[in-house]
Amino acid sequence: MGENVIIVGAGLVGCLASLAFAKRGYDVTVFDYRLDPRDSSTEDRNLRSINLAISARGISALEYVDREIAERVLRDVIPMKGRMIHNLQGEQESQIYGLFGECINSIDRAVLNNFLLDELDNAGISVKFGHKLVKVKFGNDKQTCLFSTGEDKVDVVECDFVIGCDGAYSTTRYQMQRAMRMDYAQEYIDSCYIELYIPKAKKFNKQFNGHFSIAPDHLHIWPRHNYMLIALANADGSFTSTFFGPWSLVESLVEDEEKTRRFLLESFPDAMALMGIDEAVRKFISYPKGALMCVECNPYHVDGGKAIILGDAAHSMVPFYGQGMNCGFEDVRVLMQLLDKYRGNRAAAFQRYSETRHEDLVAIIKLAKNNYKEMSHDVTSTSFLVKKQLDRALGRLLRDKWLPLYTMVSFRADVPYHRAVEISEKHRRILNRLMLLFVSTGAIMTALGLARLSRWFRRWM
Repeated sequence: MGENVIIVGAGLVGCLASLAFAKRGYDVTVFDYRLDPRDSSTEDRNLRSINLAISARGISALEYVDREIAERVLRDVIPMKGRMIHNLQGEQESQIYGLFGECINSIDRAVLNNFLLDELDNAGISVKFGHKLVKVKFGNDKQTCLFSTGEDKVDVVECDFVIGCDGAYSTTRYQMQRAMRMDYAQEYIDSCYIELYIPKAKKFNKQFNGHFSIAPDHLHIWPRHNYMLIALANADGSFTSTFFGPWSLVESLVEDEEKTRRFLLESFPDAMALMGIDEAVRKFISYPKGALMCVECNPYHVDGGKAIILGDAAHSMVPFYGQGMNCGFEDVRVLMQLLDKYRGNRAAAFQRYSETRHEDLVAIIKLAKNNYKEMSHDVTSTSFLVKKQLDRALGRLLRDKWLPLYTMVSFRADVPYHRAVEISEKHRRILNRLMLLFVSTGAIMTALGLARLSRWFRRWM
C-alpha cells in the first residue's frame, strides 16, 4: 500500500490527478462537495457550463497518464479547424487555426467529467460525494482534513498529503494560506456569460454529415466589439452557445423583455433564426448570469510536501483562449514528471513545481484576458487579419523557425506558455516592421503611379 493522498474536488483536473496518483501506487481518496453528477436525480443543471476545447496540452497530459483513456475521450470530440465569423448581415468568414490542418476539439464539460468519474470507478478509486472541506490541519507527518457531510456531521480523515483541485473558490487554497505566506490576487473582469442553445436541425444535413444547422468544424463567433456570442458543436447536432457582455449591458436588458428581444434580433439575426427568438429571450432573461474571474497565487504548495493546488484552484482564468482545462491537465503532467525526476521526494517535487510553473501560469492568464478583445473585436479588423495572414504565411514557409502564438499555445505542448509569449513578442516586432515596410512601399508605388498618370493625362490633353 502506497502513501495516502486526499484529492479535494472531483472535477476534470481532480479526476485526472486521481488517476495519475493511483497509477503510481498511491492510495487515493477523492472528496467533492457535490452529489454525484451522473445520478439523474441530482444531475447538475445550473446552466453555467461553457463547452470545452481540448487541444494539444490537454491531450498530451491525458496520454501521459493513460493512453487508452485518452483514446476513449477523443472518440467523443468534434474537431474544429478554425473560427467562423458571423457579421450582422449573416455572412460567414472562416479563419483557420492551424498551419497544416491542426484542430482544437469541442467536448461537453459534463460528458467529459462523467466519463472521467467512470474511469475512477473502473480504477477502484474511492470517491466520496457530498463532502465539503471545511478545515485542514497540517502536521509534520499527517494532514487532517475535516469534511462537512450535512446535518452538522463532520468526517475527520487523515492522509500523508493533500491535492487541492477544488476550483476558483478553493477551500484548500484558503486553508493553505492560513499555514503559509502565499501571494494571492483575484480579479473579476467586466463581463458575464449566459448559456444559450442552438437545437439540432430537424433534417439530416448532407453538407455537414449530421443534424447540424451550421458548420460543426468551426468555433462560431458573432463579434460585436464589446460583446459577442459563440457556439460550439455537440455530437447530436446541437450547439452550446454562450453570450458574453458587460454586466451593465445585461442588467439593462433583462429588466425588459421587449428590449431584450430587439437587442438579440438586431445583434445576432442569423443566430436567432437558429435558436428561435422566443426561446433565446426566455433563456437570456431567466438563465443564471455567470461571473468571469482570474486567480493568481504563489507558491502553490505547503513546505514539506504537505499540500499542493492544481487547476483553477491555482490559476483560474477567463475562457477566451480555451486553455483553462488544458492548462489544468498540463499541471498534472508537469507535477508527475517532477515526482518521477525527484524519485518520489514529494517535498522537493512540490517546491520545484512552484518555482518553475508560476511563470507559465501568469503568462496564460494574461493571454486569456487579452484574447477577449481579439475574439470580440480584432477578428473584424482588416489590419489584424492582414497581419494574421502574414504571420501564417511565415509559419508555413519557415515551419519550426516561425511559429504563430496560437500554434504554440494550442498545438505545441512542448513550448511552455511563457516561452510562447517571449517568441511571439519578437515576432510581433518583426511583423510590425514588415507591415510598415509594405505600407511605405505601397504609398511610394501609389505616388509613382499617380505621377505617371498625371503626365500621361497632360500629354493626352
